[in-house]
Amino acid sequence: MSHTHTDQEAHNKEAMAEIKKVTIILSVFTIIELILGFWMISMTSEGLKLAVKGTIVILMMAKAFYIVAYFMHLKHEVKNLIMTIVVPLLLFVWFIAAFLWDGNSFRNLRNDYDPYFKEQATIKVEKKEGEHGAAKHEASESKHEAAAPAEKH
Repeated sequence: MSHTHTDQEAHNKEAMAEIKKVTIILSVFTIIELILGFWMISMTSEGLKLAVKGTIVILMMAKAFYIVAYFMHLKHEVKNLIMTIVVPLLLFVWFIAAFLWDGNSFRNLRNDYDPYFKEQATIKVEKKEGEHGAAKHEASESKHEAAAPAEKH
């Protein structure tokens, strides 16, 4: 009976070591993502920003793999069960990408072929003066208009 207890303890130690390893890996990936995200704020090169965003997406996918494999216990499952989860997930990701692609092409076509349509995100809004400034401006215009006819007489 002590032999079974020892095996159980060894199995528990292995499981705890594996959980610690995965937690450390996930923490490192998260810290790298945060560093890249804060570094990206100060970047001026669009190409470099795109590369950093791609790196962050790859790190996020690696984290998703570890979470699904270890915390959802799919690492030790049979291949058919894994495929029933992974294939619909990939189809769902493709579905989202297709909708984003289609929406972007619609936006670009709308901007290119409708000369009167202007994307709201591209319109620059001018800063408004305060209410007092606008009232002063109107008052000074009315004074000029009133003074102009008096000068002509």
